[in-house]
Amino acid sequence: MTETNERRLLGVFLRAHRERLPPPRSAGRRRTPGLRREELAEAAGLSATWITWLEQGRKVTASASALARLADVLRLSAPERASLFDLAGKRDPSAPATGAEIRTEWLELTEKFAGPAYLLDHAWTARAWNAAAAELFVGWLDPGASERNLLAFVLLDPAAGALIGDWSARARRLVAEFHADFHRRRGDADMAALVDRLTGESRQFASWWSDQTVLGREGGERVFNHPRRGAIAFRQTTLLVAARPEIKLVCLTQS
Repeated sequence: MTETNERRLLGVFLRAHRERLPPPRSAGRRRTPGLRREELAEAAGLSATWITWLEQGRKVTASASALARLADVLRLSAPERASLFDLAGKRDPSAPATGAEIRTEWLELTEKFAGPAYLLDHAWTARAWNAAAAELFVGWLDPGASERNLLAFVLLDPAAGALIGDWSARARRLVAEFHADFHRRRGDADMAALVDRLTGESRQFASWWSDQTVLGREGGERVFNHPRRGAIAFRQTTLLVAARPEIKLVCLTQS
């Protein structure tokens, strides 16, 4: 989608939500629905010309604070408010930090699966896993492991190279998938610190990261060379928590 089309979508969104609001009681009867642009501007402490240009899809800057005032005056629900900021390409200052607490019921999800399952936070650090995952991921999720970040384990621990079938292809794809999350949460301190660490400690990561390859999260077959069980194949599925899409529940079912 082009930048022009994105601006038009934002304009359509704003106008629709402005027009659904009831006009002031003093306005009397009107032919057109909702608030006028001037009324919205006054209520939000913004320029009517600026709101007009936004609705027309013109190339104007929309700050996070201005968008927040618009969202309040337009009485947007939480999903609608999130869409407003997504369309404007801004982060909502009132949104919970990506490192915010993960709810207990999410952590308990891993226990619902018979096969290996683990929960990753926004920086891809494992926050919960079941016994089957601990048994499979030797060096990462077993009781004796000290590194719980998936990328750090895969890129820095020699055990990962022995455990993960076709390690080079899998590791490179993980870096590209993480790149997508990194771009989506620009400025996140935890993710930036992880990238700095891996760049300094892994030449392979530094090379792949500099390629700027970006891929979406993908399921499919995963092969492991387990130190006790030998070669094992699984089908991987990644589920996202609707309320916090940066949280990933990864499930493996044996092929």
